[in-house]
Amino acid sequence: MHNILNPYAVIKTKVVQVITETPTIKTLCLRPEIPFSFKTGQFIELTVPGIGEAPFTPSSDPARHDEIEVTIMRVGRVTEKIHQLKKNDAVGIRGPFGSGYPLELFKGNEVVVVGGGCGFAPVRSLMYSLFAISSELKKLVFRGGCKNPHEFLYKQELIGWTKQKGLDVRLTVDKVEKKGDWNYDVGLVTTILDDLKVDKSKAFAIICGPPIMMKFCTKKFLELKFKEKNLYLSMEKNMSCGIGKCGHCRIGRYYACKDGPVFRYDTIKNNEDIWE
Repeated sequence: MHNILNPYAVIKTKVVQVITETPTIKTLCLRPEIPFSFKTGQFIELTVPGIGEAPFTPSSDPARHDEIEVTIMRVGRVTEKIHQLKKNDAVGIRGPFGSGYPLELFKGNEVVVVGGGCGFAPVRSLMYSLFAISSELKKLVFRGGCKNPHEFLYKQELIGWTKQKGLDVRLTVDKVEKKGDWNYDVGLVTTILDDLKVDKSKAFAIICGPPIMMKFCTKKFLELKFKEKNLYLSMEKNMSCGIGKCGHCRIGRYYACKDGPVFRYDTIKNNEDIWE
C-alpha cells in the first residue's frame, strides 16, 4: 500500500478508461502501478508528463485500492491536455493530500449531503463511504442540484439513488428547456432543503459545489437552525502545490490543501473571502 513519506514522489499510473460525462467534463479511470489508498475528501495531484499537474479529489470509492477515478472539468491549459488523454496513456499521481470527512463522527447521527455542479465528484466518493456505514447512521439524506439536465454529472447513477431503500434523495435543476427532459424538481438546490425530516439541532450537513451554491446552502442551513459546528464544506478553490508551499489556497490562516479541503464552517466563517 502506498505510504506518502515523500510528498513529491510520483506514482506511475495508466489511464484504463475515459468517460465523457458532459461536453466539458470527463472521468478518467486510473490504475496506479502500486495499490493506492485515500480517505474520502482527500485529493491527489495528477501529473501529465511534460505538461504539468493539477489537484483533483477522486470521485471513486475509497474502498478500492487498485483503481481510482477523477472527474475533471476542462477549464485551462493542464485540464485541456488531460481531456486529450486516451486509454493506455501514462500519467502520474501524487498524494493523497489534505484532510478527509470525519466519518467516525457521523456514525449514530443524521447526515445530509448536498452536491452541486462539478462538486458531485467528491460527493460521489463520500456517498460510497457513507453507504458502507449506512447501518451505523441514523439517517442519510442526499440533495443534488445542477444548472440543467444535460450538465448533471453521474445522472443515471444519481437517479438510481432515488430508488435506493432507506435513502432520502431529491434532485433538482435550475431550469428545463424541453418538457420530458427531466422528471424531478426544478429550482435552485436551496429550494429542496425545506423538507428535511431530521433533527436540525443535531444533524450534520456536508456541502460541496461551486462557491456561490455553497454560500447560499450554508445560509439556508443556518436559517434552518443547523449548528455551525455541524456544517462541513469542501473548499477546493485555488489549490495548486498540494502541500501548503505556494500559498494560492490560503483561507485566512489556513491552507485549503494542507488544513482542508474539508473544513467545519465555524472554523473558517470569519474569513471574508471564503466564497470568492
